[in-house]
Amino acid sequence: MLSFGAHPIPFVDHLGFTLHKMENGESELRYEAEPAHLNTFGVTHGGASMTLLDVTMAVAARSLESDDFGCVTIEMKTSFMQPARGLLVAKGLVLHRTKTMAYCEGKVYDGEGRLCSHATGTFKYMPRTVRPGSKDAKDTVIATD
Repeated sequence: MLSFGAHPIPFVDHLGFTLHKMENGESELRYEAEPAHLNTFGVTHGGASMTLLDVTMAVAARSLESDDFGCVTIEMKTSFMQPARGLLVAKGLVLHRTKTMAYCEGKVYDGEGRLCSHATGTFKYMPRTVRPGSKDAKDTVIATD
């Protein structure tokens, strides 16, 4: 299992996503929904699946840039093919990269290798800056201008 880097995302930690690949515009994350993350049909809630896809694509984009930059989601489109059950494996891929943007796709598979959901997304690279008033170089925010 890999680390998400110097700037972990508390929501990702809360959901329990684990990172298994982050290199050369590709990523792989794994996730098994807890009971609180299921819908009324007893399968992974679509919002949790969408978050998994969002993070998977952003991690793929981040793999092409230094930790001095973060990625923010500009837009995302998701399609659900079938219910997501059990251990899920999400794979992300950067399809195209410019200086400031990454165009990505992500796929979520169930434990039997069936495609459950697919997404495409556009991500903008944003520089990290030290939080105003802080002297700690690790206390950063994303510059939004």
